[in-house]
Amino acid sequence: MVKLELPEIETLRRDLERDAVSRKIKSAEAVVLKSMPRHKTRKSFEEHLVGSKVLGAERIGLQLLLRLDNEHVIVISLGENGRLLRTATKTKQTDDTVAVITFTQGGDLRILDKNGTSAVHVVHADELEEVLPAPDEVGLDLHERPVSWVEFGRLVMSKKMPLKLLLTDSSIFVGIGDIYSNEILFDAGLRHDRLCNELSTQEIRRLYRSVVGILHDAIKYGGTSLEDRPFVDLSGKAGEYTEHLAVYGRAGELSPRSRIPIQKTSFKHQVVYYCTTQV
Repeated sequence: MVKLELPEIETLRRDLERDAVSRKIKSAEAVVLKSMPRHKTRKSFEEHLVGSKVLGAERIGLQLLLRLDNEHVIVISLGENGRLLRTATKTKQTDDTVAVITFTQGGDLRILDKNGTSAVHVVHADELEEVLPAPDEVGLDLHERPVSWVEFGRLVMSKKMPLKLLLTDSSIFVGIGDIYSNEILFDAGLRHDRLCNELSTQEIRRLYRSVVGILHDAIKYGGTSLEDRPFVDLSGKAGEYTEHLAVYGRAGELSPRSRIPIQKTSFKHQVVYYCTTQV
């Protein structure tokens, strides 16, 4: 299963900041209680939402947070294939709806999940750490906390592991998975099995520019939507970075760099798309 990555979650955070912040919650419904693991009853999920106002939309790692004016926080983890959707209240609920938050103006915010891997919590701000990953389990968020290429290089050189595993290790970097790791390595001209601590200074610079640039562009175009992992923003618009993918999902097509067919292989149980020009 190809999971949502940082660009998709950041796209939703920006949408929430625009469409949910400053809105007052009229009602809330826990449709599928098992998707709210901290809540034993629907009332315990709903009681701190009704009448509250959304003050801010944040992202911590791949978790989305809506801070309320009553010192509570809605924490949303979309799992493997969850979705958020803004829709009119009168719109019929789909079978994959797990929770509905209705605003006094502007309709609903609906949380959808067809495979049961999403989780939604409403917690007091003082209890937030109980539903978030431990700090030592969360890697560097290169969008939220930009670093210099020198600091980036120190981190990379401190690891004796293949580049593909480095990029996709969530305890090292936040939100880089199968899609963007392949795009980053192609853009940097580096093979997936190169060891981090054997890179030259020039190669580290290239890798740094590619990581920053690919993540920036993927967010700019609203994330990536694939046939086996569709992604839409809050309004239902499909992510448009799909049109800009250079290698991912394009095995057999001609590489934009060499005009040689793009290769596909498996490496350490991860899929790899690459061009023979990568070294």
